[in-house]
Amino acid sequence: MILLTMIARVADGLLLTGSVQDSDQAGFDYAHYQNQAKQLFRKLSAQSPDRCTLEANNKNFHFLIAEGVCYLCVCDASFPKKMAFAFLQDLQSEFHDQYSRRVPTVMRPYSFIEFDTFIQKKKKSYIDSRARRNLGSINNELQDVQRIMVANIEEVLQRGEALSALDTKASNLSSMSKKYRSDAKYLNTRSTYAKVAAVSVFFITLIIYVRFWWLI
Repeated sequence: MILLTMIARVADGLLLTGSVQDSDQAGFDYAHYQNQAKQLFRKLSAQSPDRCTLEANNKNFHFLIAEGVCYLCVCDASFPKKMAFAFLQDLQSEFHDQYSRRVPTVMRPYSFIEFDTFIQKKKKSYIDSRARRNLGSINNELQDVQRIMVANIEEVLQRGEALSALDTKASNLSSMSKKYRSDAKYLNTRSTYAKVAAVSVFFITLIIYVRFWWLI
C-alpha cells in the first residue's frame, strides 16, 4: 500500500506538494516518515541516483528524480517495487505538464498543494485490485527494477552518507565486477593455453622417443 507521497525540488529540498494522511492509515507513524522524507530531500543533489529504494524496517522509501524534481512515496515493504515506480512516473508526467515552468521560481513550501487531488486519485487506482492484477502491463522500461539501487534509510540519514556517494559506490562495485570478470577470463585463457602446451610437449616427446626407438 502507498502510505505517503511527497514531491520536492532537488536544488534546495523545498517541498512542492504532498499527500494528506488518510483516515484509514491507523498505526502508521505519518509524522515520523514525513520527517525522514524531509531529511532525505535535503541530502539530494544533482549527482543523486535518478531512482532509488531505501529500506526502513517494514517500509520502503522509493524515489524518482526527473528534471530537478524528486517524487517520493513510502510503501509497505510488501508493495511491488514495479508498482511504486510506475506510480511515481505517473505523478512525474502529470506534475511536469502542469507545473514545470513554475518549479524554479516558487519560494513557499507546498506551493502546489492542489496537486494532492491528482495524487489521491492516482493512488486509489494503484490500490485497486484490478490494477494490481494488471501489473504485467506496466511500461516495459520499468520492468527491470532489480537494477534500481537499494540502500538503508538509516545509513543515509543517521550516518550522513550522501546519495551521490551511494551512487558512486554502486558504480565502483559495477566496475570491480567487470574487472573481476575480465581477470577471470584472462586466467581461464592462460590455463587453457598451459594445458594445450603441456599436451603438445607430451606428444612431441612421445614422437621423438618412438622415432629414436625405431632407429635403434
